Amino acid sequence: MKLLEVACPQCKKKFNYYSSEFRPFCSERCRLIDLGQWLTESYTVPVEKLTEEESQTLEQLIDEKIKNQEDS
Repeated sequence: MKLLEVACPQCKKKFNYYSSEFRPFCSERCRLIDLGQWLTESYTVPVEKLTEEESQTLEQLIDEKIKNQEDS
């Protein structure tokens, strides 16, 4: 069996990656903690708000694409 020691992304404990059935986590507990954070939306992706001009340009591009698909 390969040996690759990594740190659990949840608890930071070192473990053999290939021997864990819960990888990339070291245990079911860490896997469930991470799942709970996703389900409660604790993890978020930072976004920037579009300016009014950017929003209008995006809407125009979407409308053009829809029109081109309908014409095909």
